[in-house]
Amino acid sequence: MPVPDFQTFMLPLLRAAADGQPHRMRDLVPIVADELGLSEEDRTLRLPSGNQTTAENRTYWAGIYLRRAELLTSPARGAIVISEEGARVLATNPARIDKTFLSRYPAFVQWFSGARQGLPAAPGAPVPALAVAGEGSPEDRIADGWQELRNLLGRDLLDVLKRVSPRFFERLVIDLLLKMGYGGSRADASRLVGKPGDEGIDGTISEDKLGLDVVYVQAKRWEGAVGRPVVQAFAGSLQGFRAQKGVFITTSHFTADAREYAGQIQNKIVLIDGARLVDLMIEHNVGVETARTFELKKIDHDYFDDEAGPE
Repeated sequence: MPVPDFQTFMLPLLRAAADGQPHRMRDLVPIVADELGLSEEDRTLRLPSGNQTTAENRTYWAGIYLRRAELLTSPARGAIVISEEGARVLATNPARIDKTFLSRYPAFVQWFSGARQGLPAAPGAPVPALAVAGEGSPEDRIADGWQELRNLLGRDLLDVLKRVSPRFFERLVIDLLLKMGYGGSRADASRLVGKPGDEGIDGTISEDKLGLDVVYVQAKRWEGAVGRPVVQAFAGSLQGFRAQKGVFITTSHFTADAREYAGQIQNKIVLIDGARLVDLMIEHNVGVETARTFELKKIDHDYFDDEAGPE
């Protein structure tokens, strides 16, 4: 079950601050996570950027929205406290607090509308209508857009792979394995991978730069699903060479019984299907390039905590 959207964090966060005492936002994250029943996996799940856990990010954005609606106030940098209005809201025992709920507060609507247009909220300006349906936090929308573009790139990349020549595909496999740390030099890898072998082995590559262990490779541009018989034949080839490790790379996908078989045998066989192949290519920058880079910044509250210190 995915971590809920940041609006689901609003009511638990307000409840966590119900004692009327100042709290640092970071200290409230585990309390909110407990109320939402987040698993340990959910609590440690990080944003695609890796800079923050999803739970921290959701709590942070929930706090921003509650402060803009003046249900929370910030008596000191990095701290929040419930307001009189926030306490009154809790006394009504609301089932949920979200952007629709907050739209009853002119201060929030004014801020939200200005933020969406990239403009400061003008005091005394008329309150415009607030569109709230189906929106996550700004970082959620960035992450969703990033993931959508990543998925599109993966599909396009897989289409390209299915059209390249067998020789080029062999070279691509070499480049990928090298980027992943296998094979030592490109010259060494080229001598090993991509040469037709006996009994279904396309080549071998060193597992480490010193060549202490060898991985046997089969790389095929496949059209249909790769079933158990094909993987079983590859495993038989490994046994014929007394090999312990193999990698089967395909542009297609493996059937469930093929994966089950690979997981049961003594030989260690890693199955890399088309989806995993393009993920590895994107991760290791093989056949792709960076089109655009965004830098997202936030206030460093630790820096400002030192303001009251000695000169």
